[in-house]
Amino acid sequence: MPSFAESLLTALDRAENEAVVFHALVSAARTLGFEHVAYGLRLAVPVSNPKVITLNNYPEAWQARYHEAGYLAIDPSVRHGQLSQEPLVWGDDVFSSAKELWSEARDQGLRVGWAQSSLDGFGIGGMLTLSRSGEVLTETELRHKEIEMRWLVQAAHLSLSRLMKPKFTLQPEVPLTPREIEVLKWSADGKTAGEIGDILSISVPTVNFHIKNVIHKMKAANKTAAVVQALMSGLLN
Repeated sequence: MPSFAESLLTALDRAENEAVVFHALVSAARTLGFEHVAYGLRLAVPVSNPKVITLNNYPEAWQARYHEAGYLAIDPSVRHGQLSQEPLVWGDDVFSSAKELWSEARDQGLRVGWAQSSLDGFGIGGMLTLSRSGEVLTETELRHKEIEMRWLVQAAHLSLSRLMKPKFTLQPEVPLTPREIEVLKWSADGKTAGEIGDILSISVPTVNFHIKNVIHKMKAANKTAAVVQALMSGLLN
């Protein structure tokens, strides 16, 4: 019989969209004894207000209430995920600053939960939450299942970011040339046009010409914005 990881990997490898991936995650979570799964993906851009994409199979009434009340902004579990990649087990102490949220969540059957966040090299963050309506998560259960739960976090992030990032990350309609990418990489490292010219053995006007072209192709406001956008889109890796 295939192992937990092998079965999930097979399903994720065949997935062509995020709905298929999420279905596989729900099935895996149920194998581990959890009813509900939530996954939030936070893109790195726009930097001032990163886009957050969420998938979950929570009760519809709770999804509507969570959105209506703006609970995302005050959810202590989300805040923990933004600050740490250590696993978090739900409890009264965790939600002491959001007692109304905690009370309403439990009324909707979300009484026991575990969450862990992840972060990749592109600055894209994700958090997987597993929850259920009963049976307290004991130390013994956690000890037996935590390796698989942590593995599920990484599998979810790799698969969902792969499928969802291209849909929300701007890519230039006209591809950047190898020289433009080279100039942009040195710009990302803080080099001036003069320094880049010396490194690449080209003139300063030529460096500025390439930068101007990049800004135009990326539809960016300036060089800094173009560098950030290209970096977060994976164009410089």
